Amino acid sequence: MSLARNALLALALAGATMPFSQPALAGSPAPAAAPAANAPRLVIAIAVDQFSADLFAQYRAQFTGGLARLASGAVFPAGFQSHAATETCPGHSTILTGMRPAHTGIIANTWIDQSVARAKKTVYCAEDETRAAPVAGDYVASVGHLLVPTLGERIKAAWPTSRNIAVSGKDRATLMMGGHRIDQAYWWKGKGFTTLEGASLGKTAIEENEAVDKVIAAGAPAYDLPGYCAPRERAVTAGTVTVGTGRFALSPGDANGFRVSPRLDRAVLDLATKLVDEQKLGQGKTPDMLAISLSANDFIGHGYGTEGSEMCIQVHQLDSALGEFFAALDRRGVDYAVVLTADHGGFDMPERLNQQALPQAARADKALLADALSERIAPALGLEAKGLFLSDGPAGDFWVRKGLPAAQKTAAVAAAKADLLARSQVAAVFTAEELAATPMPKGSPDTWSLIERARASFYAPRSGDFVVLLKRAVVALPVPGPGYVATHGSPWDYDRRVPMLFWRKGMTGFEQPSPVETVDIAPTLAALVGLKLPANTFDGRCLDLDAGPDTTCGVEP
Repeated sequence: MSLARNALLALALAGATMPFSQPALAGSPAPAAAPAANAPRLVIAIAVDQFSADLFAQYRAQFTGGLARLASGAVFPAGFQSHAATETCPGHSTILTGMRPAHTGIIANTWIDQSVARAKKTVYCAEDETRAAPVAGDYVASVGHLLVPTLGERIKAAWPTSRNIAVSGKDRATLMMGGHRIDQAYWWKGKGFTTLEGASLGKTAIEENEAVDKVIAAGAPAYDLPGYCAPRERAVTAGTVTVGTGRFALSPGDANGFRVSPRLDRAVLDLATKLVDEQKLGQGKTPDMLAISLSANDFIGHGYGTEGSEMCIQVHQLDSALGEFFAALDRRGVDYAVVLTADHGGFDMPERLNQQALPQAARADKALLADALSERIAPALGLEAKGLFLSDGPAGDFWVRKGLPAAQKTAAVAAAKADLLARSQVAAVFTAEELAATPMPKGSPDTWSLIERARASFYAPRSGDFVVLLKRAVVALPVPGPGYVATHGSPWDYDRRVPMLFWRKGMTGFEQPSPVETVDIAPTLAALVGLKLPANTFDGRCLDLDAGPDTTCGVEP
């Protein structure tokens, strides 16, 4: 890692405990530096949670709204969240930092830190675990675990008059895209939008919550099923849950039903539009940053899977809602550039996949869980079984109980690795030592080996003692239940591949099918606004969005 990046990491960490503070960022341009003459006045980054490249391709011919507009711009259908930990927090941390999880420090949605001074040792990526929440069982939302600055922060460091705004259906999405130096941060919680502790809801957020309250109180009818969705409407049972025919009728008072429906995305986009007006985004002399993450896709993917009527309705409504959002910006005369991508892909539930030409799709065996592994390994090593291994599922990072002598820990890791590799659902097990010794991967992300994908997610101070990767089509969800029948998080391309779509009024569109990475987004947008940064600031590279001989990257690519 370069000295410049080390300095950035240190300074980002120094400001991490003050979410709305504005510490200086080493390596950023001086405030006097001017934006590019043709820079857009508003940069919009949209992440659609769990919007895989497969979903984009599957429904692309049906787009008539906002997604159709974006598909007329610069289209990269094979974008990659190139790391193995394809979860919400790591994925969002790459989009506007330009850095992989190994450098953002966001290795997963949660990790285990056995040193924290509380009974619960699981740490959430967007919490301050050193502080007690005002409400028992809650947490204090924080961006403190993010080790690096976002593009919005860098823009504010260069041009202090610029605004950095973020809004989402999830706190981790807002904070990972907005960063430490943020002017307004909102996300959905419970029955409406909230913000960071110590900050007040703005007038527009209060107005949006009032509008949402009325919808929830009154309820709403089911969505119509588009004709092209009809073949998707078929009941499939997973455990005690039957899905595949839902249309999102909203019962009066059902706030959770509002959240797990296309209505949530519309509320987020409505709030974003109001914030454009409130904050006068795109009306100043320096570029503003607006980060939007749309979470309904993920809630619906988990709750209903990706191939039923529910997801088909969701994608149809997403296309429509984005079209209305862009039309609202057009009416305001805002000069904006937009990129849309995803934090990760997704995989359908095995019960439906088994019926659709993928009989090898299966749920992970409970024998892969940490408690079961502990029970098998501990007796042979003469150790207490309880808590020998810790994890939050059958795949991903595993930790060995703190306090074991080095020799016993080494033996436990070796025994666990041998045991797991002997099981038919496990593709690979890599120890922390093996990952630390692996160089950061280079080249096209579609060619990376499994250990290289895992390396891109590995950050030694937080990662486990070993990581478990399941075989393709093995879903890391042993038991389905209400709200959770399908998932993501694997190292396979159905979870890694996402679309990357850039659009600006008047640009000449083109399609580049070769693989790119989401870490390429930040340097691409930085170049678009004329933000000059030191070499090696990003893990990604600038993508030239000019379809002709000129370049938007400042230098010949």
